[in-house]
Amino acid sequence: MNQNNVFLTVYGAEQICASCVGAPGSKDTFEWLQAAISRKYGREGITYKYVDIFNPPEDPNDQELARRIVDDEFFYPLILVNGEVVGEGNPRLKTIYQALEKQGITEAE
Repeated sequence: MNQNNVFLTVYGAEQICASCVGAPGSKDTFEWLQAAISRKYGREGITYKYVDIFNPPEDPNDQELARRIVDDEFFYPLILVNGEVVGEGNPRLKTIYQALEKQGITEAE
């Protein structure tokens, strides 16, 4: 059972990143991550959020990261766990799992 809440945020766009041709789109990656993570860790303890980089919400942190992605500082989709970048472009599931476990998320029984 997971005691604390971990925030997983995916920043992306409808169009596929120019450097990520052949990779799934950002929304597909977001949905894939949710499914893969909930199979391994269950549905409790993780809050998911998707941010469209071309239409970010009012949150200044989201707007700043979206701007940095648009300015080519990062590839998208950009994945953060509790504010820490854990993947960009075509993310590796193993790296994301490690970041979740570092935050106290444990495998479902």
